[in-house]
Amino acid sequence: SIASADMDLNQLEAFLTAQTKKQGGITSDQAAVIAKFWKNHRTHIHESLINQSRWDNVLKNMNWRVDLMSQLRHMDQINTPVAIVEMELGKNGQ
Repeated sequence: SIASADMDLNQLEAFLTAQTKKQGGITSDQAAVIAKFWKNHRTHIHESLINQSRWDNVLKNMNWRVDLMSQLRHMDQINTPVAIVEMELGKNGQ
């Protein structure tokens, strides 16, 4: 919960206080350890979560156009728009 919300120190303190007051929650010593760990490693944990949730491939280029059919076998298909999309994907950082 702390990491997914990327809690600042005030939010962290309120969250841990609520956890210590819950029945079956954490002790105040555990809350202090969690708070110290979060203060020291918040940036690293946040960056790690972002990297894990990002796709490996990135969109490098995209082209698109809309064509209208002017000659077809069946009259009802004339002037029917057709979208053509070309996407170029690549590995992140390459």
